[in-house]
Amino acid sequence: MKPHTLFRLALAGTRTDLARVALTALSAALATLAGLAALTVLAIRKPPGDAWTQSEQYSNALLREPGLRGGTAFALLLLTLPVLALAGQCARLGAPARDRRLAALRLAGATPGQVTRVAMAETGLASLLGTLVGLALYLVGHRLLHRPDAQGQLPLPTDVYPAAVGTLAVVLGLPVIAAVATALMLRRVTTTPFGVVRRVRTRAPWPWPGLLIIVGLAAFAAFRPVILWYDRRHAAPPPWLLPTLLVGGGLVAMIGVVTGTGWISHTTGRLLHRYARRPAVLLAARRLMADPWMGSRTFAALLAALIFGAGAAVMSAWFEARQAAYAAGQRRFDELVGQPGVPSGEQEDFYLRTMDLVHTSVVVALVIAALGLLVAISESVVSRRRAYAALVATGVPRSVIGRSIAWQALVPAVPAILIALAVGTLLVFGVFGRTVRDGGSTYGSCEGGPEVCDNPVTAAEHTREIVVPAVERVVHVPVELLALYGAGALAAVLVTVGVGVLFLRPSTETTELRTT
Repeated sequence: MKPHTLFRLALAGTRTDLARVALTALSAALATLAGLAALTVLAIRKPPGDAWTQSEQYSNALLREPGLRGGTAFALLLLTLPVLALAGQCARLGAPARDRRLAALRLAGATPGQVTRVAMAETGLASLLGTLVGLALYLVGHRLLHRPDAQGQLPLPTDVYPAAVGTLAVVLGLPVIAAVATALMLRRVTTTPFGVVRRVRTRAPWPWPGLLIIVGLAAFAAFRPVILWYDRRHAAPPPWLLPTLLVGGGLVAMIGVVTGTGWISHTTGRLLHRYARRPAVLLAARRLMADPWMGSRTFAALLAALIFGAGAAVMSAWFEARQAAYAAGQRRFDELVGQPGVPSGEQEDFYLRTMDLVHTSVVVALVIAALGLLVAISESVVSRRRAYAALVATGVPRSVIGRSIAWQALVPAVPAILIALAVGTLLVFGVFGRTVRDGGSTYGSCEGGPEVCDNPVTAAEHTREIVVPAVERVVHVPVELLALYGAGALAAVLVTVGVGVLFLRPSTETTELRTT
């Protein structure tokens, strides 16, 4: 198959295919913006001086302090996870019509490999279009947002550009990843001249994702013991060890939560099928048992955002506890020394303000995940229109089908949301612990004038030893914020289910029974 023929076949299709291409391009553009923003933060040049020398040309401390740039870039990269999950959901839009088009290509003489390359080219070209649009938006925004304030400081790093190699890796790497992911998703698909056959798993999901969650929690819990073990031996851990524990443990736990939704769906579906009596619940139970992995595909981005949000909520509670412990320790020191109290906690206030930005990014991630959830539920209704139309034709009310769709979405979503919040909470507690300690140190205070204290001989005679007792504060579980995240995620599920049910009436007309 010649390249121009491949591209022409990849861009052919109906309005649904065009919508799928547009949504995939939009997702790729958002991911490109997040990736380029992270690379821009990492491209900030270090000023001359020691390792702690700050870049004074920026007004934002997240950019000015070199120790905070890595975390800022990592947070920006985390925003690409729900965006990529949204791209995966958009790629499934209009799947039945695309399957029929691919079957027609097979009927016209195309080989299975050529059909797979057509699907890969469609996704790759849509992603490439999105990355190019994202690059153009980045360049335009880079110029428009370059506005120094009265002191000549910049709110954003608009004075630097990411490296050319990194930019090409983002702009060209995302389409390649999308095309390869399409090929992997089609590995269980056999395209024949008479239709598309999918090899599905017949056995029930196993609860092995729980082991992944345990491994991830153990990796985070081992963070502090590893540091203490090396400190006792007056050695430094390998530079790859601690990041591997954090990044690897977080990814493993996240994969465990997402894939565990399949086991939750099948188990709850089996329980509902055994004990439920209403038609809507029975329909949802059979659907959950027939395709338990739909929950893992549908809620992947939402659960990933909730894990990150729960961890951010616990981090905010930890900073608040540390600020309280530091303030109490400072008050005790001032009382022992006999000096008036001084305001403290400005650094902690900075960290709390930074966590507010993190919470904002979590809300953005939840909104993006809700968009992917909307696409998934709407596509599920449209793709099963023949089955739903057959149920309506046999006398099943549309309201029963609508309630079954709601049950099918909510039954696995509620326990999965609770597990995601619990895992995110336990991950951060595993690294930082439940208590914050301040004080417990000994200070020397010279009681005398400058002529006494400046002389080492006389200063030793007039120095009084002050022991500041240790102050501990318990890091409370941020129940209110966790409940807010959980309620927001559940509300997103309910809203998307309601919007998806709107597609039920046009998809259950009796004429849909004649759809091939």
